[in-house]
Amino acid sequence: MERFETSTQSHLSGKSDNWFQSEPGESLLEAEKLRLSRILPDLFGYHILQLSTNTPDNLIVSSRIRHKILAGIPSVSGMGKMPDFICHNSALPVATDSLDVVLLHHVLEFEPSPHQVLREIERILIGEGHIVIVGFSPWSLWGIWRLIYAWAERFPWKGHYLSLSRLKDWLTLLDFEIISTEKFYFRPPFKNSKLISRLNFIEHIGKYCWPFWGGVYLLVAKKRVTSMTPIKLQWQLRRRMIASGLIEPNARINLNEDE
Repeated sequence: MERFETSTQSHLSGKSDNWFQSEPGESLLEAEKLRLSRILPDLFGYHILQLSTNTPDNLIVSSRIRHKILAGIPSVSGMGKMPDFICHNSALPVATDSLDVVLLHHVLEFEPSPHQVLREIERILIGEGHIVIVGFSPWSLWGIWRLIYAWAERFPWKGHYLSLSRLKDWLTLLDFEIISTEKFYFRPPFKNSKLISRLNFIEHIGKYCWPFWGGVYLLVAKKRVTSMTPIKLQWQLRRRMIASGLIEPNARINLNEDE
């Protein structure tokens, strides 16, 4: 795909890249990569697109799909791989019904119009194509941190976290079938790497003891294909029923007056 750029003003700042390279950001990114490496290899096709919040990593590297496309805004500090194009996530320069898989990595919670982003994904996906969404959960320790630090207007606390149930409702309205959901990363977003490592045991017991309170969710959904079955109308019969004002019986019974 030819590299090009569209004029845009990002809803995000370059600070998001610095955060993903911080101690809590790196820890979270590693956990997300692990989950994605279990899911993406099972999604097949010809083209896969990654939309992300300026993460410096290629998160679709584990996919078996050959043509991998990265979209986003180049980081001030430099990305591991430059994006293939720069654009608004709500107006993608991609042909309709052309992609097999789209990964949204912490996109919806930082978009002013997340509904429009999902509509764009539905437009560019082929029938039976898959969308993979990674997002922050408001019902978690991360959600509590966001309430405390939202005033600072810094990533990742300045976003509007979407609940998993609301996201499911939106996708259902767009005629997506929910394939799987998972919540993980139960540790709080501490900046101390040693403390993060010591709390690693929470990840093992969290999915059994309090799975609802995971800081991040991963959702996989498939775009349904609606088949239309034409119904042949019996026009002559319909006209006869309307003209006579009678209702045609479902079954005819032959009555013998002599019996």
